[in-house]
Amino acid sequence: MAKDCCASGCSGNQQQPPRYRKILWIALCINFAMFVVEVISGVNANSVSLMADAIDFFGDAMNYGISLAVLSMSVMWRARAALCKGLTMGAFGLLVLASAIWSFKQGKVPEPYTMGAIGMLALIANVSVAIMLYAYRGGDANMQSVWLCSRNDAIGNVAVMLAAIGVFGSGSAWPDLLVAVIMASLGLTAAVRVTKKSLAEMRP
Repeated sequence: MAKDCCASGCSGNQQQPPRYRKILWIALCINFAMFVVEVISGVNANSVSLMADAIDFFGDAMNYGISLAVLSMSVMWRARAALCKGLTMGAFGLLVLASAIWSFKQGKVPEPYTMGAIGMLALIANVSVAIMLYAYRGGDANMQSVWLCSRNDAIGNVAVMLAAIGVFGSGSAWPDLLVAVIMASLGLTAAVRVTKKSLAEMRP
């Protein structure tokens, strides 16, 4: 789920260790790959909670990318990159809410086995990234933020898995819709915060 530091893309101007930069590249690739996997799986399984979790992976991938790129950028370019991130996250959040409304009206029940399997895969991905970043958890604000992002994102993955269990047990789409709305709302809140902050930083 989106957090303050994840949303803001906290970045300092300190030079990052080469190994840490390599880990960030790996984390970026893992998060973007999981974004693609969850979007495809969410569509095929009619699961909006998987779509919501995909937004979180996309946001984290952008956060890692910005963390890698902004060291040599001016404040204006950092603000522009953050604005792009905020607007994109907001668009995906609205898409998930629209999908939840459409799914509710259609009365389609998501496929719980796919939800559970992809939720487990996502959990493994986030735990793997968190383990790689664990050694840097006591570093500067940026280092702490990216580690906390991956550690706390596991909560969203567990929520998707619980939604899958709820769908399986009840034969209803409500657990999936509830988790999706909560996660999308958190994503939209983060998008608004990032957009406001970036616009403020772009003012002369």
